[in-house]
Amino acid sequence: MCTIFLFFQGKEIQGFKPSLTPLSLSRANPILHHHYRHRAAPNMATKLFLRPHSIPLITFPPKLLFSKNPKPLTISLFCFTTQAHTQIHYGPSLHKGAKPSSQSQQPQQQQQEQDNIMFDEQSFTRVFDLTALRVPAKDCFALESRLRGHLLNWPRIRNIARVPNDDVDPSLLPLLGSPIQQEDLVSLERRIHGKAEGDGDVLSPVLYRDKLAREFNARGFIKFRNLAKISRPKRKKKNVKEEERSEGNKGIGKNDIALVEVVEEEEGEGDLKGLLGDEFKGTRRKWSGPTRLLLLDERYAARKAEELPEAIKVVLKEDTGQSTKSTFELVRCKLTLFYDYWQMDEILEALLPKGIIVPSAFETVGHIAHLNLREEHLPYKNLIAKVVLDKNKPKIQTVVNKIDAIHNDYRTMQLEVLAGNHSLVTTVVENGMRFHVDLATVYWNSRLATERQRLLNGFTYRDVVCDVFSGVGPIAISAAKIVKRVYANDLNPIAVEYLERNCVFNKLEKKIKVFNMDGRRFIHAIFSSDKAKSITQVVMNLPNDAAGYLDAFRGIYTDRPKNEDFTFPMIHVYGFSKARDPEFDFHERIRIALSEVEVNVQMRRVRLVAPGKWMLCASFVLPESVAFTDTTRLDM
Repeated sequence: MCTIFLFFQGKEIQGFKPSLTPLSLSRANPILHHHYRHRAAPNMATKLFLRPHSIPLITFPPKLLFSKNPKPLTISLFCFTTQAHTQIHYGPSLHKGAKPSSQSQQPQQQQQEQDNIMFDEQSFTRVFDLTALRVPAKDCFALESRLRGHLLNWPRIRNIARVPNDDVDPSLLPLLGSPIQQEDLVSLERRIHGKAEGDGDVLSPVLYRDKLAREFNARGFIKFRNLAKISRPKRKKKNVKEEERSEGNKGIGKNDIALVEVVEEEEGEGDLKGLLGDEFKGTRRKWSGPTRLLLLDERYAARKAEELPEAIKVVLKEDTGQSTKSTFELVRCKLTLFYDYWQMDEILEALLPKGIIVPSAFETVGHIAHLNLREEHLPYKNLIAKVVLDKNKPKIQTVVNKIDAIHNDYRTMQLEVLAGNHSLVTTVVENGMRFHVDLATVYWNSRLATERQRLLNGFTYRDVVCDVFSGVGPIAISAAKIVKRVYANDLNPIAVEYLERNCVFNKLEKKIKVFNMDGRRFIHAIFSSDKAKSITQVVMNLPNDAAGYLDAFRGIYTDRPKNEDFTFPMIHVYGFSKARDPEFDFHERIRIALSEVEVNVQMRRVRLVAPGKWMLCASFVLPESVAFTDTTRLDM
């Protein structure tokens, strides 16, 4: 809420409503609403150009509203903000909750240099005060289904929580659930002093081990009831870091994301007297048997029993209607959310300065996360990389950033390792195939996996595929599992080495013939041989330069008689376009490269690489006129 004053020709407009909310302003005029939200600072005047009829909430003088020639008015707007409220949505947030007391007492450290910055993970710990319904363990699942609309229902947080040190041995439940009889005490005493085991009572584990030690002889143990447990394999030892966390935060779940603790209240506080009657007045009862906590919605955190919704009251009354001894209890809890709970974008939003766009997307290549950071992100690149690594373990072990665009003929990228291990050799699984990749020396793009799968769906077992720019073989090796034969080529000798290795690794080396030469030379060589008659598919996946290699198809069948049976292959060529009409632009480049006016091309947009830059795929059958073109006349 803010107070706004409008002035026209130095005089305040009378009848103007002094208090306007953003909603009323947005309904009145979008321009005024925009300036109100983003430009109207306290004690500053903002000039707006508004037409009188566009502001129905403001009362202007009649001379201004009903003039014959309405013109835009220059109005001075003064906005005085009284309070700035940040709207916090429902659910967990780093802006909600409280930090642990140990953190609030620590002095703030000076900010280090961005290259060497290391934030404290404990600074993202938040504590939330909640109300929970403590119920017997056997009834928790039934009550959860009845009260689901009134439970916490936070992401990655279970509505049912265990109470630390509350589980007991099932054999002791009869002793705790009913008054202790004399024979029960005798049986318990016999077990404690080791006088049982012969008449049906089971010895305690400590006394049982002592008994086994005394009865051990050459034949081994006479009776070993824990033999099945000993024969099981040992559990893996925890890491040092995990042991430190488990010692410091006992009761945390497997993922170390949250901890629920019961707050000890004073005597008489939180009882159900006001809801259930005077007979339940008094101190809190002692629990018998294992219990669970049903975490109620955060809206009920500070409410008493009589202020809860009717659905919860009905459950409490049904429990007390059966017996005077209540088995349910309202307790105060503290839910602690640790660093591992928060998502990557939430952590980065809290760490990065305001106004900077949070990087949330990256390409995954095996165990490597490939970032494309903007210039505004570079001062915080190590910070971003650490968060990306922490939030995507163990799948991601290395975080790299692309330094420069691809300019060399081998299509290799200049990468900088920001976090994790420095190994750029990884294994990628795609279409059921495994590919060994070294991002430092070869090219790989995981974002084209969908496009490669679409291309493979068009191949049949009768096809023979010619991959002009194969790289490490994502298309060639996957196609070899479908088609009859594959001829793969690449200019990069290291990529060819990985291509041959991947062929053997996927057991398809007999169906793939590998070449290492220039693309134009490869086209002339493969179509001048006897293999040209069988080739039905040609893939040219080099978007930056592939259209320029189409001239190699001109006159490939000139030296052969036209009465022979020829197979004119289907060519799939990829390219980039920044034109307003990218399909028309790419089609024109294909026609110029083939020197053919009529080319029936099926154009498809693959993906938006950058703002205004599209990657396209053009598929067409090689025209007969292009294949039999006399190139000697064109040269003359």
